Amino acid sequence: MKRAAWGTAVFFFLAPGTVAGLVPWMLSGWDRSSSGLRWTDVVGGVVIAIGLAVVIAAFVQFVREGRGTPAPVAPTEQLVVGGLYRYVRNPMYLAVAAIIGGQAILFSSAAIAWWLVAFMVAVFSFVVLYEQPTLTRTYGASYDAYRAAVPGWWPRMTPWQGPTRVG
Repeated sequence: MKRAAWGTAVFFFLAPGTVAGLVPWMLSGWDRSSSGLRWTDVVGGVVIAIGLAVVIAAFVQFVREGRGTPAPVAPTEQLVVGGLYRYVRNPMYLAVAAIIGGQAILFSSAAIAWWLVAFMVAVFSFVVLYEQPTLTRTYGASYDAYRAAVPGWWPRMTPWQGPTRVG
C-alpha cells in the first residue's frame, strides 16, 4: 500500500498537476487583471475547491480500494467502485475539468476555457478508446454490470448498491 500511495502522489503532481495547474498557469499567468473581489472570483474559487476535494478523494480511493495508482502504467489490483465511484465512473476526470473550468471563470480566460474543451475531448477519447476496452478485458462481466449501472459523466442521484469489490 505504501508503494501505491507514493506512486499515486507522484502521478497526482504529474497528471492533474500539469493539466489543471501548469497549463492554465502558462495560458493565463493566473492574472485576474482587476483589483477587488468579483462574483466570478467566488464562483471560480468554489468550483476549484470542489474539484480539488473530489480529485483528492478519488486518488485516495485508488490507493485504499484499488491498491494501485490511477496511472495506466501502474494500475490498480482491484476495480475501484467505492466512494464517489458509486455515483459516477469518472469522478477524477470531472474533478480535473472542474478545476480547469473554475480557473477559466476566476481568471476570465477564454484560453483556459478552450483548454478545458481540449482536455475533455482528449479524456473522452481516452476513456472510449482505451480505458473502457481495457477494463472490459480485465474485469469482464463485473465491469460491464458496473458500467451499465453507473453513468460515466453525469452522476447518479443515489449511490450504486452493487458489490464493493470487483475483480
